[in-house]
Amino acid sequence: MSTERKVALVAGANGVIGRNLVDHLVSLGNWEVIGLSRRGGPSSGPVRHIAVDLLDPADARDKLGGLRDVTHVFYAAYQDKPTWAELVAPNVGMLVNLVDAVEPAARGLRHISLMQGYKVYGAHLGPFKTPAREDDPGHLPPEFNVDQQNFLEQRQLGKAWTWSALRPSVVCGFALGNPMNLATVIAVYASISKELGVPLRFPGKPGAYTSLLEMTDAGLLAKATVWAATDERCGNQAFNINNGDLFRWSELWPELARWFDLEVAPPLPMSLETAMADKEPLWESMRERYGLEPSFAEVSSWRFGDFVFGWDYDVIADGSKARRFGFHEFVDTREMFQSIFEELRKRKVIP
Repeated sequence: MSTERKVALVAGANGVIGRNLVDHLVSLGNWEVIGLSRRGGPSSGPVRHIAVDLLDPADARDKLGGLRDVTHVFYAAYQDKPTWAELVAPNVGMLVNLVDAVEPAARGLRHISLMQGYKVYGAHLGPFKTPAREDDPGHLPPEFNVDQQNFLEQRQLGKAWTWSALRPSVVCGFALGNPMNLATVIAVYASISKELGVPLRFPGKPGAYTSLLEMTDAGLLAKATVWAATDERCGNQAFNINNGDLFRWSELWPELARWFDLEVAPPLPMSLETAMADKEPLWESMRERYGLEPSFAEVSSWRFGDFVFGWDYDVIADGSKARRFGFHEFVDTREMFQSIFEELRKRKVIP
């Protein structure tokens, strides 16, 4: 194991991506980790947390301007907004504010890692060319992922540090209070269905039930992120990162239902955001009956669930570039969901 000192600055450390990344860095044993988030967190061992508002340039300079030892920046922060256009200003602004604050101080900076996604390919807009490749042509803006990468490309010119862009599919892992957490959507939806004595129906569009999809395990993504940030071959490159297998909800949904001891019934298109609007009292009674920890607000990613279950077209990308560059990890998606459900049960998130 390398004894070279490496100091990671992880923006978005409390999200599903950032939290798993912090855990992976700690497990490697040769990293110091500084986690950034709006609410901060307890510091222990090689990890310390800083509460910072990256939307505020002055707060970013004040909190981050003295971080001279940072060698690697991992950017996984995200600000949710109701429209694609509204996402651009805050999400680009947070990255710019972070780099403006850290780069002048961190003279030993080696790499900035940017977390993106399939939105770069227009996956959120409708049927797109699949499997998507990293060198596919772009689409009409607005798209903050593209603007963030353009910023890094321009900022890096003439500098000693390099950048990488990781493009996962839907990321699944353990995290609460996250606006994009599909595994929790499914687990809580199934738990509520079971409590009400109804079968688990797929709630998405009819075409979504039979389209091809893929997922990205948060632990796998963490490994790929660190690999891309530390392998010199990956400098100034983008990589699709996915589990390595494909599935259709029509095949996977019954297996997920069985894990919860639920029957399935034919799909019934409905908005989970609408259907769950009156379920908070039921959830509170479930919290009391089963000793569950999180509030309804902490497990309510219904809008994101509606978004994913509305994909009535294939959402897949070619992950071979990462393999060609040396990353060969993979995860079985079925086992991934089961593992996350077990963790949610263990942590008293679901009954």
